[in-house]
Amino acid sequence: MRQLLIATHNPDKLREFREIFAELPLVLVSLGDVGVTVEVEETGSTFEANAILKARAYGAATGLLTLADDSGIEVDALGGEPGVLSSRFAGPNTSGEKRNHILLERLAAMLPSQRTARYRCVIAIAIPDNGIEIVEGKCEGVIASAPRGAGGFGYDPIFYLPELGRTTAELSSAQKHEISHRGRAAREARKVLERLSGEPENS
Repeated sequence: MRQLLIATHNPDKLREFREIFAELPLVLVSLGDVGVTVEVEETGSTFEANAILKARAYGAATGLLTLADDSGIEVDALGGEPGVLSSRFAGPNTSGEKRNHILLERLAAMLPSQRTARYRCVIAIAIPDNGIEIVEGKCEGVIASAPRGAGGFGYDPIFYLPELGRTTAELSSAQKHEISHRGRAAREARKVLERLSGEPENS
């Protein structure tokens, strides 16, 4: 069975992809599974650029069908920040809890109507000797006034979904995959991967 490399060192992101792709006719492997320890630097100015950069680099290093994503949160009142810097806008090795606290501080004076935001995810699939395919997903919401919920990771405790009355950290895994940016992008990626899984590896 053909292997699919999920090109991330983030265990939470890897877990989500494994859950979403559980029924694909592919063997999902991680960077650790194939002995890749190097971290590809995200130097792109867009989610798409970073996803392509990682998919190409890890695909070239392993020769495997490779999926990489870049994702983050865009806050309208901050001009789209943190955006591509979502995991590092508060500095290197900063915890998710600390990043959430800093973001809440920056929005403390804002009314709920001014706290609109979205999660965005771009997935790049590098096909050996056959280019790149790109898909995208997004999820609209607002930044809550305080963290809520113990599930998810990253900004999930402060990303509030008005139509559900909950943050993404208060959703079950199945509920989150149904509406999240990564879940939506992954469903589009599934269509690509289902097609590729039926093709010979040297096609």
